[in-house]
Amino acid sequence: MRIAVIPATYNRPDALAALFEGYLTQDYADFEIIVADDGSGPETQEVILRYQQRARFRIDHVWQENRGYRAAAIRNKAVARTRADYIIYTDQDCVPLPDFLSRHARLAEHAWFVAGNRILTTRAFAERILAEQLPVHTWPLREWLRCRLRGEVNRVHPLLRLPDGPHRKLHPRRWRGARTANLAVWRRDLVAVNGMDEQYEGWGLEDSDLVIRLMRAGVRHKSGRYACPLIHLWHREQDRGGLAENQKRLEEILSSRRTEALMGVNRYL
Repeated sequence: MRIAVIPATYNRPDALAALFEGYLTQDYADFEIIVADDGSGPETQEVILRYQQRARFRIDHVWQENRGYRAAAIRNKAVARTRADYIIYTDQDCVPLPDFLSRHARLAEHAWFVAGNRILTTRAFAERILAEQLPVHTWPLREWLRCRLRGEVNRVHPLLRLPDGPHRKLHPRRWRGARTANLAVWRRDLVAVNGMDEQYEGWGLEDSDLVIRLMRAGVRHKSGRYACPLIHLWHREQDRGGLAENQKRLEEILSSRRTEALMGVNRYL
């Protein structure tokens, strides 16, 4: 099974480098990274070029002009660029552990999407990770326990591992809590619902819209908790000026029976 990891990025090359370092150590080989760049400057391009030279896997760079927060559009363009079987959405500041992809691959099941979770860092800890280029993706559990005792992360229990089983399908119709920081979907299911809806501009809720439409199309929610967590480096909150308009769009999709995005990935296929 070929996996395409799609990290959304905007002008945070140091965090993107930490993400790449995590993928260099994966114990799963059949994957590629399609960077979904929402208008970054040349520093991001330089980081991508550097890791393209180092990586044994394919790294592609999909860029769009900076016209505000348009994560849905650039993620659609990235999906159109790959022919991988399975898509894992993530963010530029989410660092994977070495078994992240292999754990996702074990959980992959047709007609299900997998929502993983994250461990959040403090601002000071994130700044130290990036400044000192700490290899946090390789740290053992005992080191993370020390971080928790120092208050540098919000929790460590997501690092524990539970096997696949019925407990992962307890809430097949739950759309809340599924976020594109750590969300795995079959590409054919994405195409069937026309990907993300690009009417969502500005921060927020485009991932909820996608998940609701996937479930309406028959794709169910499988939990990736205690299997495939990410280390989410602190970042400033996005401008939420467009959230009220996006909330109206979400309420519209909740009250309708529509499965396809009105402005979606088929524009690029």
